[in-house]
Amino acid sequence: MNGGAAFSRGGALALVAVGCALFLAMLYLIGAGEDFGGERGQGQAHAASNGLNGYSGLYRLVEAQGYDVERSRSPAQLETSGLLVLTPAFFGDGKEVNEILENRRFRGPTLVIMPKWTARTPGPNLPPEVRNRFKRGWVTLGPARASEWPEVLATSFSFKHKIFPEPVNVAQAMEIAIDPETGQPAPQPVKADTPAPPPPPPPPPPGRWSGMGLSGVLPTSSTLYAEPGKGHETLITDGAGRVLAFEATSTLRQAVRAGSGANPDEYTVDDNPAYPVIFLAEPDLTNNYGLADPQRAAAAIALVDQLTEDGDIYEVTFDLTLNGFGASENLLTLAFRPPFLAATLGLLVALLIVAWRAFQRFGPPAAPAGPDIAFGKRQLIANGAGLIVRARRFGLLGAPYAALSARRLAERLGLARPDPEAIDAALARRLPQEEPFTRRAARMEAAEKPADLVAAAQALDDLSTKLSEPANSGTKTR
Repeated sequence: MNGGAAFSRGGALALVAVGCALFLAMLYLIGAGEDFGGERGQGQAHAASNGLNGYSGLYRLVEAQGYDVERSRSPAQLETSGLLVLTPAFFGDGKEVNEILENRRFRGPTLVIMPKWTARTPGPNLPPEVRNRFKRGWVTLGPARASEWPEVLATSFSFKHKIFPEPVNVAQAMEIAIDPETGQPAPQPVKADTPAPPPPPPPPPPGRWSGMGLSGVLPTSSTLYAEPGKGHETLITDGAGRVLAFEATSTLRQAVRAGSGANPDEYTVDDNPAYPVIFLAEPDLTNNYGLADPQRAAAAIALVDQLTEDGDIYEVTFDLTLNGFGASENLLTLAFRPPFLAATLGLLVALLIVAWRAFQRFGPPAAPAGPDIAFGKRQLIANGAGLIVRARRFGLLGAPYAALSARRLAERLGLARPDPEAIDAALARRLPQEEPFTRRAARMEAAEKPADLVAAAQALDDLSTKLSEPANSGTKTR
């Protein structure tokens, strides 16, 4: 292996870019995960539903008027100071709706759109060619029905929700007895001369509506209307004068004018009047079914403009919590609010430091220049020497090296044993001018420092070198 970088600059940039992209994707999924994936609608009437009874069309229509529109699954958004649009279900809790309206009395305007249609997603009994024509979020509409929970609201909001024409009880119309135990039609005696039941009457034509300077035709003959209480201001009616939309008592002037004996303190705070609340009893004026008609779409915008005081309030929030789509606040939002804001800022600073250090070198490349364990005697000697140098046990080298030199000199001198005295006697005859072996060996054994060891070893090697020269070779060496 060479000593180059483990990763090329392009590879490092690619790793950083992919990591940043994945991190941003994670942040997006955390922040917008509540609207990511899943089926929108499930047959319910709310701002995320594309069915006929849904309000996704109203959401886009209000947004097209320049309002700042959002869907909310968080209960915290119920406290918005902008316009709040509530779309409770048939099974809604009147006490819960009343609590929301009471809390918003001096916080912001509210539009309550009542439910009307029972709907469900396409069932398996539909023919395949029909089922394949359904798009995502489409529903099949069932019968219309009124709600009972508005009657439990506070006096300033309470009203009766009714339907016209009244649904026909087929069993009563045909005078069929109902078994009280099973709730099913009881067996009827069959008479030979019993005439066939008359066919049901055809449905009446769709009714008309008018109000707020607009008028038009309702999409169906079934009409939901309200019987409001005192002090409620009618906004839209049908051809028979039934109330389709009204504004609940919202100001001190309305309360006094109605003569309801209402407590003025309930309608003002520091002389500031309460915000208005509009109930739309007939949702076909604003749902996807009704917005197919330009006049009904204009009526929907007129209701929004009146509550926002013709644009003075520019935020509109469509609530989804009352339809069972409530969710806790996402982690990304919490991360930028106290007390987690300090930890988030600290983490961001740490990420910046890590990103900066990712492009800096921490020293020479860590890649080795060769194999961890090399082959051969030379490498073995180098490894052993390196171990001794690292351990700093230099004093252990003297005696073994002196003994090794004695064996080498004994071979050169032709001695049977490496005896120091015998080596000195032989050296005195062969090299009389040289220092005796025992003195040199004593210095080698006494050396503790690397320099002393090298000098003493060099002195011992000199003897072996001189004995190997031809002029000094008195015996045959091996």
